[in-house]
Amino acid sequence: MMDLHGIHHVTAVTRNAKRNLQFYTTVLGLRLVKKTVNQDDVTAYHLFYADKLGTPGTDMTFFDWPQTPPDVRGTDSIVNTLFRVSGRAALDYWAGRLESHGVTHQGIESFDGRLRLRFYDPEGQRLTLVDDGGAPFEGEVWDGAGVPVARPDHRDL
Repeated sequence: MMDLHGIHHVTAVTRNAKRNLQFYTTVLGLRLVKKTVNQDDVTAYHLFYADKLGTPGTDMTFFDWPQTPPDVRGTDSIVNTLFRVSGRAALDYWAGRLESHGVTHQGIESFDGRLRLRFYDPEGQRLTLVDDGGAPFEGEVWDGAGVPVARPDHRDL
């Protein structure tokens, strides 16, 4: 029997791999773990972002399909991707970081007993930073992005 401990990764589509790479590495500070091709469509890149080690559960990946039309929201689709942060101070930091990169956000707000910060990537994908309430982090913080580490357990902001 196999134990499943959560989501391994989330995959989305980008129409502009260069802009996607800039946003997810420079603005969000994720590590580009791997750039490969889509195994089903070798004309398309497959970009993998994650923590320092590419730990399962920290991955966000993108297929590069320039011909993809703008996002149309509907049923049976992911409507928001959440990234964990540790506390109000982290959300304050991220609000300032997003603003310094020209990324509009919705401001820090409370939802279902947790603080969150909602914003969009350059292609309109909904993203949210949410206070994880101090839950343990099983990955390894990527320390090459200039994002400060918040706690002694090496949690990323």
